Amino acid sequence: MKSLTPTALWTYFHEITQVPRPSKKEEKIIAYLQAFGKNHNLATKTDKIGNVLITKAGTKGYENRETVILQAHVDMVCEKNNDVAFDFDTEPIQTYIDGDWIKARGTTLGADNGTGMAMMLAVLASDDIAHPPLECLFTVEEETGLAGAFALENGFLTGKTLINLDAGDDSELFIGCAGGIDTVGQIAYKTIPTPENSFAFEVSVKGLKGGHSGCDIEKELGNANKILNRFLWKANQEIDLHLVSFDGGNLRNAIPREAKAVAVVPFGEKEKLRVLFNVFVAEMEGEKLKIEPDMKLTLESCEIPTQVIEKQTSDTLFDMLYACPHGVAAMSMDMPDLVETSTNLASVKMKENNIIEITTSQRSSVESAKYDIANQVASALKLGGATVSHGEGYPGWKPNLDSKILKIADENYEKLFGEKAKIRAIHAGLECGLFLKKYPYLDMISIGPTMIGIHSPDEKLSISATQKCFKWLCGILECRV
Repeated sequence: MKSLTPTALWTYFHEITQVPRPSKKEEKIIAYLQAFGKNHNLATKTDKIGNVLITKAGTKGYENRETVILQAHVDMVCEKNNDVAFDFDTEPIQTYIDGDWIKARGTTLGADNGTGMAMMLAVLASDDIAHPPLECLFTVEEETGLAGAFALENGFLTGKTLINLDAGDDSELFIGCAGGIDTVGQIAYKTIPTPENSFAFEVSVKGLKGGHSGCDIEKELGNANKILNRFLWKANQEIDLHLVSFDGGNLRNAIPREAKAVAVVPFGEKEKLRVLFNVFVAEMEGEKLKIEPDMKLTLESCEIPTQVIEKQTSDTLFDMLYACPHGVAAMSMDMPDLVETSTNLASVKMKENNIIEITTSQRSSVESAKYDIANQVASALKLGGATVSHGEGYPGWKPNLDSKILKIADENYEKLFGEKAKIRAIHAGLECGLFLKKYPYLDMISIGPTMIGIHSPDEKLSISATQKCFKWLCGILECRV
């Protein structure tokens, strides 16, 4: 990677991939940024939650121009394939180049938002990139609830123009984003002894693409939790099925790629179970194989457990998960092809003290619709007897078509690349909405290089798009008046 150009950009991106930085465990990357500031004699400060601000004076001839804030988040989504042994807390990401793409071996790459950080560091370290006074803001815990942006203190920033570097397409210029909220349901269960003469099996869903629960929600990708539950629900209608465990998905902002469950049926129903499963596999292949070519559904016998979940609870769980919505709820009437409202059935986990926890996340560019879809999900969970809670949520970012920085970025893109940038909003949670709440005068845009498979082990970063985006950023800074 270090052989790529611009050298500084790729050197810093490589260094960032070598620093473990899971959400809520960003101490190492914070220390890296603090050392960078010290080594380059740049004023650096860190607030109570861990947000880092590195400032740099304007270059010659730009000293008296308005300050521009560059911003990226330091944490990354930590997802890996089940067959990959990897510790995100201690190990560096194993990167490799495949044509125009940078990928990771079996894990997320962390280009979201490592590329934004690398571009900022490359500008800060440069002696020949023209720019106005800069405030480079590195926020923490973006992927787990925007905690760094929520905790940003008044007065921490002085600039009035902000360029967020967390977008994922080099041809697009974002001027708005969706707000979001989490909805979590918890069900208490009791166990009973496993019925005699039972056959135990594990059924699993693997190989789905997964992806970002905002940017990829309209692609009709498979949801491992929904697919797995669909089979269990169907089998439960025809066979006396007892659930032992259900484990699907991981992160609230990732479409679940894998899920598995253990259950038992009467031994005499073993062959009927297999027939039902084979029919189900054929149905899923007919529905999903074009979009999910690597989908793999398996059913294998396993050791008979001593306890199973009480029948009434597991029956209710299957109904609840079937009824719980997932996917696009509404498209925008204002911007073509923009998802307005969606929900993600993110994870189903067995917790301590006999609790099943169902985690979902909702997004919408319309605040009232955000709460409406969250209440729909909550109602489906409550009907099954779950105790439901909502997260704090975060606001969206309303587009401003009269934005000064939008005009500069748009004109510079056309000047550099001979075509118009696509101006749009994004169905994902950017920190911009929270920045605007703290600093209502901010003029903002969001840009970034092309990435595919964000929030999944299939994540990959386009080299040429990253080079192009960095050139665009430098052009914006040079044009800023």
